[in-house]
Amino acid sequence: MIQNPDIPLILASASAARQNLLRQAGLEAAAMPAYVDEAAVKAAAKADGWEAAELALALAELKARRISAKFPAALVIGADQLLVCGDDWFDKPADLAAAAADLALLSGKTHTLPTAVCVYRGGAMVWHHVATPSLTMRKLSPGFIAEYLAAEGSEVCGCVGAYRLEGPGSQLFTRIEGDFFTIIGLPLLPLLGYFRQAKVMLT
Repeated sequence: MIQNPDIPLILASASAARQNLLRQAGLEAAAMPAYVDEAAVKAAAKADGWEAAELALALAELKARRISAKFPAALVIGADQLLVCGDDWFDKPADLAAAAADLALLSGKTHTLPTAVCVYRGGAMVWHHVATPSLTMRKLSPGFIAEYLAAEGSEVCGCVGAYRLEGPGSQLFTRIEGDFFTIIGLPLLPLLGYFRQAKVMLT
C-alpha cells in the first residue's frame, strides 16, 4: 500500500491521536489546525435544538472548509467528536478537578460519542461519515477516580470524558459498542475506504 504523492493530504486538526491514527495506517498528512470558536458554535447549536451528531459534522466541516480555502488542491480531513450523557454535552476538562467531576457524573452510566469526519477539496465537501459509539462506564468510587487521575496526570485534560481508551482508561468500562478508532476520535476504516476509492492510496 503506497500513498499517492500527487494528492496532498491535510488534517485540519492539532489532535495528536488523529495524527497517530493516520500515520499508523500508512498515511502522511500535514497537520494544520483550523481555529474556530467551538464554544460559541456549540452554544448556538444546542439553543437551536440540534442533535449532537449534526453539530459534530458541522464542526468537522467548518474546520475542513477553512483549510481547504487556503489549499484547494489538497484533500483536507476535518473531524470532530462530542460526548453526550443524558441531556448533558461534555467538553474537555479544564483541570484535574474538573476531570474528577466529569468522571463522577459519567460513573455507572452509558454515554455516546457522536464522531464525524469529512473530506474537502477545492472548498467543497466531497465525502463525510458520522458514527456514534456507545460506552458504559462502571460505577467508580471516589478513591479509584483519585488514583486513576494521579496515575494519568494532566494528559486526560486533553480528552473529553477524561479518559484515554488506548491507555488505562480501558479500566473504566464494562461495555463498549462501536469502532475503536472512532472512539479515539476518527472513523478510520470508512475514511480509508474513501481514500482507496479516491486513489489516495495505491494498492
